[in-house]
Amino acid sequence: MQEYDHKKIERAWQEKWKKNNLYRTTEDPSKPKAYVLDMFPYPSGEGLHVGHPKGYIATDIYSRFKKMTGHNVLHPMGWDAFGLPAENYALKNKVHPRIAVEKNIARFKEQLLKLGFNYDWEREINTTDPAYYKWTQWIFLQLFKKGLAYESDEPINWCPSCKTGLALEDLEGGRCERCGSEVEQKPIRQWVLKIREYADRLLEDLEGLEWPEHIKELQRNWIGKSEGAEIEFGIAGRDEKIKVFTTRPDTLFGATYMVLAPEHKLVTKLLNEKGQESGVKNQEEVKKYIHGTAHKTEIERMAEGKEKTGVELKGLTAINPATGEEIQIWVADYVLARYGTGAIMAVPAHDERDWEFAEKYGMEKRHVIRPASEKPSIKKPQPGAYEGDGILVNSGRFDGLSSEEAKDKITDFVGGEKRVDYKLRDWVFSRQRYWGEPIPVIHCKKCGAVPVPEEDLPVLLPDVKRYEPTGTGESPLANISEWVNVKCPKCGGEGKRETNTMPQWAGSSWYYLRYIDPANDEALVDKKKEKYWSPVDLYEGGVEHATRHLIYARFWHKFLYDIGAVNYKEPFMRLKGVGLIYGEDGRKMSKRWGNVVNPDDVVATYGADTLRVYEMFMGPFEESGTWSTESIIGSRRFLEKVWRLRKKVNDAPRAASDQKHTMALNRTVKKVTEDIEHFHFNTAVSALMIFANGLESAPDVSRRDFETLLLLLAPFAPHIAEELWRSLGYEHSIHEAPWPRYDEALLHEGVVTVVIQVNGRVRDQFEAAASASDTDLENAALERPAIQKWVHGKDIVRVVVVPHALVNIVLRG
Repeated sequence: MQEYDHKKIERAWQEKWKKNNLYRTTEDPSKPKAYVLDMFPYPSGEGLHVGHPKGYIATDIYSRFKKMTGHNVLHPMGWDAFGLPAENYALKNKVHPRIAVEKNIARFKEQLLKLGFNYDWEREINTTDPAYYKWTQWIFLQLFKKGLAYESDEPINWCPSCKTGLALEDLEGGRCERCGSEVEQKPIRQWVLKIREYADRLLEDLEGLEWPEHIKELQRNWIGKSEGAEIEFGIAGRDEKIKVFTTRPDTLFGATYMVLAPEHKLVTKLLNEKGQESGVKNQEEVKKYIHGTAHKTEIERMAEGKEKTGVELKGLTAINPATGEEIQIWVADYVLARYGTGAIMAVPAHDERDWEFAEKYGMEKRHVIRPASEKPSIKKPQPGAYEGDGILVNSGRFDGLSSEEAKDKITDFVGGEKRVDYKLRDWVFSRQRYWGEPIPVIHCKKCGAVPVPEEDLPVLLPDVKRYEPTGTGESPLANISEWVNVKCPKCGGEGKRETNTMPQWAGSSWYYLRYIDPANDEALVDKKKEKYWSPVDLYEGGVEHATRHLIYARFWHKFLYDIGAVNYKEPFMRLKGVGLIYGEDGRKMSKRWGNVVNPDDVVATYGADTLRVYEMFMGPFEESGTWSTESIIGSRRFLEKVWRLRKKVNDAPRAASDQKHTMALNRTVKKVTEDIEHFHFNTAVSALMIFANGLESAPDVSRRDFETLLLLLAPFAPHIAEELWRSLGYEHSIHEAPWPRYDEALLHEGVVTVVIQVNGRVRDQFEAAASASDTDLENAALERPAIQKWVHGKDIVRVVVVPHALVNIVLRG
């Protein structure tokens, strides 16, 4: 055979696979389906580096494996191309986002094609395609009609650099996840989706998913379900009530002051009233404090270890409903308007934050819970806040009750109501930018917000020359009068289009459904096709999406299930997270560090198959690894070894292997099969290397062994496997061949009982592998304690071995 020329082989087979539509997918109810999906990429201007394909290689291996095991496989690819990343790139490079996206997609696709992935490109989607975002807009309309989309003017996270509002999920450490700028709190009109109404279902349905437990826990913590009570505190001399939500009503007798968030509506009302009318004697001091908190993010305000600050509303007191005592009212930034009711009852003896605040400002700390293990006679409580459950003290008629017993009794005593609350906030859905899906709403002075009729979808994003963000809270679309000014669909009067656009998460919240039916212009997805393909059987992507994309997509999917658009409650049944590949310097690959490795260069030098095998061999799939150009040579040598084995193949059809190779073959098939199913690709590659080494050491290689090696290798290195497969005379593709099976009976060596004689008399026996050599049997016999006493110090004349049966030791005299 010729030398292994990866360039020639890979280019030729990629062209043939495309010409023969090898990866075209259709529905086939006679086969079990396998929907295998990557989180589709945002096509950046830099293109792919070698870290990006790691997850794509894994799903390619898995989907090829599933096809060979008899499944009908859907493995598609598309582009998440709307949103801030694309627009910021376009602004930086002074090009229109549409042109930038088209160019970047072409580059990404060119790179992916070189790696030989089995994507069905006829199902390719692009979130910026009007035929696609027509249905993103349709979903928004359904949410609006069901009352799950509403307008709000509450303060939101505002990025002064990107000049747009952000959801809490778009922040990292109080900064914009995209540009790193410190965000501000800014009241802006925006659209919000009621994701909180789905909080319980998002929690409950996690249990049935085959997801990594740490990702489930991230979602549980982000949703943050709390069960407690809502209790009202009166205000001395005023009619208003202050509602608080607490998970610890058992500590109510220990509430010695109250705290309101700076944004609390009562605070705003009091500061707008004249000093004497409001009762607040220090209005200017309070206003100054609130102004100072305006630029702090929620994350900064809640940061652990941050010194607590606040200001008392002097002249006002609240009434503790349990004790009837008047207690101070404070404004402090460690309380957030978005959590609970925006007000708390402060119990410094049983809450660490309240303790720190009370220590600083010299307020009473009244202990009302003692640990159950503590003796009642102990008068002086331990210093610091005790936050655990226990037995009530200093709580009137409730003394002696356990915390659990007291919670309901005290709630009833003060007329409170049981309630469930969540950390999860409703989804801020507007962006004050150009490059996004237009929100299909028309504002009419007479009719209010009116949905665009479905037959008028899609509302096209207008083509403009200037699209820079305004920074005023309005999208650049607001300046396009010919696009903005329209007739109201309801009354025919003057109307204005909504000028905010959707966030980048919108198109990715349902894209997996569009792959199932990408050309459908009459419905979001055909329900019969969706019933066949859904849910996604295996979903792969970065764990950083646990509290963004994965929550949003689950929310939208549950809504689509509720309105009958889809057949199943959950979109992704099994989830696999992918570990990063760092540069050779140990840092994240970036142009900034100059450590980016271009996969094109690796493919040109070593081949796509080598790159694929190497990235899977680097280590466990979920763990991060460091790229090593030196180490990739080992994967190349492995493929060259497989190539050379072809010369040793005994071409007699299905020649029988010897027992040793038969056992090794069955073990390898079992190992690789199980490892692919469990995403243990590094150990699967190791098993293939060991098996190939065994074949190399043999004088010749049976056709059966070599064919099996190729079949097992095919998902990992599809090009070389195809080339060698065809060299054996096959006309059909190896990727359409059935996956090899293993025989459980041939996984283990046969065991025989060997009798030991000394001078013809039976002295012992032992079990040995049927494949054990004469030398192995002789050594094993002489080492046995029962034989040692007969031969110790004696002269052994000879040892006679009858294979698989007998060892006879002949002694002198």
